[in-house]
Amino acid sequence: MTAGQAKRFAEAWVAAWNAHDLERILIHYADTLEFISPLIAERLGLADGTIRDKESLRSYFALGLDTFKDLRFELIELLTGPRGVTIYYRNQRGRTVAETMLFDANGKVVQAIVHYS
Repeated sequence: MTAGQAKRFAEAWVAAWNAHDLERILIHYADTLEFISPLIAERLGLADGTIRDKESLRSYFALGLDTFKDLRFELIELLTGPRGVTIYYRNQRGRTVAETMLFDANGKVVQAIVHYS
């Protein structure tokens, strides 16, 4: 992934979240994936904190958008790797978040691991 591709992805991803547009958010993700977050364990009661399909991800993201009407992400830094990116951002609650995403050959996220401050 080039720096330009990573920048375009991160800007579109943040913009979709800030618009609270679930369909624009989900377009970034593959149908089968591994999405890992401590909030999944906390909010959904899944011990391993992992979602493995897009429909479950849709429900999880919809819950977040419904719960946090003021949800907003501010991009702090973008790190680029050969198969993905790490987006470092601040959310509406002032917490910093590092979200590492790996992409398939079609440019869709197949694995995401989220870490919170």
